[in-house]
Amino acid sequence: MIPDIIDDTSTTMAVVGASDSPGKYGGRIYRDLKAKGYTVFAVNPRADTVDGDPAYASVADLPSPADIIDLVVPASAGTAVVGGLGDPPPFVWVQPGAESRELTELLADRDIAHVADGSCIMVETRQMGR
Repeated sequence: MIPDIIDDTSTTMAVVGASDSPGKYGGRIYRDLKAKGYTVFAVNPRADTVDGDPAYASVADLPSPADIIDLVVPASAGTAVVGGLGDPPPFVWVQPGAESRELTELLADRDIAHVADGSCIMVETRQMGR
Protein backbone atom coordinates (compact mmCIF):
# COMPACT_ATOMS: atom_id res chain seq x y z
CA MET A 1 0.00 0.00 0.00
CA ILE A 2 1.66 3.20 -1.20
CA PRO A 3 0.56 6.08 1.05
CA ASP A 4 -1.26 9.04 -0.47
CA ILE A 5 1.02 11.38 1.47
CA ILE A 6 3.89 10.51 -0.88
CA ASP A 7 2.02 12.46 -3.57
CA ASP A 8 2.41 15.68 -1.56
CA THR A 9 5.78 17.42 -1.50
CA SER A 10 4.90 18.94 1.88
CA THR A 11 5.37 15.43 3.26
CA THR A 12 8.50 15.22 5.41
CA MET A 13 10.72 12.18 5.21
CA ALA A 14 13.63 10.82 7.19
CA VAL A 15 16.08 8.60 5.34
CA VAL A 16 17.69 6.27 7.87
CA GLY A 17 21.01 5.29 6.36
CA ALA A 18 21.56 8.51 4.38
CA SER A 19 25.20 8.87 3.41
CA ASP A 20 27.64 10.88 1.31
CA SER A 21 29.13 7.67 -0.11
CA PRO A 22 28.35 7.81 -3.84
CA GLY A 23 27.57 4.11 -4.21
CA LYS A 24 25.27 3.84 -1.20
CA TYR A 25 21.54 3.81 -1.84
CA GLY A 26 20.83 5.78 1.32
CA GLY A 27 22.62 8.78 -0.14
CA ARG A 28 21.17 8.35 -3.60
CA ILE A 29 17.63 8.16 -2.20
CA TYR A 30 18.23 11.13 0.13
CA ARG A 31 19.47 13.37 -2.69
CA ASP A 32 16.73 12.17 -5.07
CA LEU A 33 13.88 12.94 -2.63
CA LYS A 34 15.43 16.28 -1.75
CA ALA A 35 15.73 17.20 -5.45
CA LYS A 36 12.04 16.37 -5.90
CA GLY A 37 11.11 19.04 -3.35
CA TYR A 38 10.39 16.95 -0.27
CA THR A 39 11.67 18.05 3.14
CA VAL A 40 14.11 15.26 3.92
CA PHE A 41 16.13 14.60 7.07
CA ALA A 42 19.29 12.53 6.99
CA VAL A 43 19.59 9.99 9.80
CA ASN A 44 23.04 8.52 10.27
CA PRO A 45 24.76 8.25 13.68
CA ARG A 46 28.17 8.17 11.97
CA ALA A 47 27.81 11.40 9.97
CA ASP A 48 27.64 15.07 10.89
CA THR A 49 26.27 16.05 7.49
CA VAL A 50 24.86 14.46 4.34
CA ASP A 51 24.87 16.40 1.09
CA GLY A 52 25.76 19.50 3.13
CA ASP A 53 22.71 19.12 5.39
CA PRO A 54 22.75 18.21 9.09
CA ALA A 55 22.64 14.50 9.84
CA TYR A 56 20.84 13.28 12.94
CA ALA A 57 21.96 10.35 15.07
CA SER A 58 18.46 8.93 15.37
CA VAL A 59 14.84 9.53 14.43
CA ALA A 60 14.29 10.81 17.98
CA ASP A 61 16.82 13.60 17.32
CA LEU A 62 14.97 15.08 14.31
CA PRO A 63 14.02 18.77 14.66
CA SER A 64 10.40 17.90 13.78
CA PRO A 65 8.50 14.66 13.24
CA ALA A 66 8.75 12.98 9.84
CA ASP A 67 5.66 11.71 8.06
CA ILE A 68 7.61 8.83 6.49
CA ILE A 69 10.62 6.98 7.87
CA ASP A 70 12.52 5.39 4.98
CA LEU A 71 14.74 2.53 6.13
CA VAL A 72 17.85 2.04 3.99
CA VAL A 73 19.79 0.02 6.58
CA PRO A 74 20.18 -3.66 7.41
CA ALA A 75 17.03 -5.23 8.84
CA SER A 76 18.52 -5.49 12.34
CA ALA A 77 19.12 -1.72 12.40
CA GLY A 78 15.64 -1.11 10.99
CA THR A 79 14.14 -3.27 13.73
CA ALA A 80 15.89 -1.12 16.34
CA VAL A 81 14.56 2.07 14.70
CA VAL A 82 10.98 0.76 14.56
CA GLY A 83 11.21 -0.47 18.15
CA GLY A 84 12.09 3.05 19.26
CA LEU A 85 9.35 4.92 17.39
CA GLY A 86 6.96 6.84 19.60
CA ASP A 87 3.20 7.12 19.32
CA PRO A 88 1.65 7.76 16.98
CA PRO A 89 4.29 6.20 14.77
CA PRO A 90 4.94 7.61 11.31
CA PHE A 91 4.54 5.62 8.11
CA VAL A 92 7.56 3.34 7.58
CA TRP A 93 8.99 2.50 4.17
CA VAL A 94 11.32 -0.50 4.12
CA GLN A 95 13.59 -0.31 1.09
CA PRO A 96 14.46 -3.44 -0.93
CA GLY A 97 17.21 -5.33 0.88
CA ALA A 98 16.29 -3.82 4.25
CA GLU A 99 13.39 -6.14 4.92
CA SER A 100 13.19 -9.20 7.15
CA ARG A 101 10.43 -11.31 8.61
CA GLU A 102 11.23 -10.01 12.10
CA LEU A 103 10.98 -6.39 10.95
CA THR A 104 7.71 -6.99 9.09
CA GLU A 105 6.25 -8.78 12.11
CA LEU A 106 7.28 -5.90 14.40
CA LEU A 107 5.62 -3.37 12.09
CA ALA A 108 2.44 -5.49 12.08
CA ASP A 109 2.53 -6.08 15.85
CA ARG A 110 2.83 -2.32 16.46
CA ASP A 111 0.11 -1.67 13.87
CA ILE A 112 2.42 0.67 11.95
CA ALA A 113 1.39 1.49 8.38
CA HIS A 114 4.23 0.51 6.08
CA VAL A 115 5.53 -0.60 2.71
CA ALA A 116 7.78 -3.65 2.87
CA ASP A 117 7.04 -5.33 -0.44
CA GLY A 118 10.26 -4.59 -2.31
CA SER A 119 9.07 -1.20 -3.61
CA CYS A 120 11.63 1.60 -3.74
CA ILE A 121 10.47 5.04 -2.64
CA MET A 122 12.73 6.66 -5.24
CA VAL A 123 11.18 4.62 -8.06
CA GLU A 124 7.62 5.10 -6.80
CA THR A 125 7.98 8.88 -6.65
CA ARG A 126 9.42 8.88 -10.20
CA GLN A 127 6.44 6.91 -11.46
CA MET A 128 4.23 9.62 -9.96
CA GLY A 129 5.98 12.21 -12.10
CA ARG A 130 8.31 13.56 -9.43
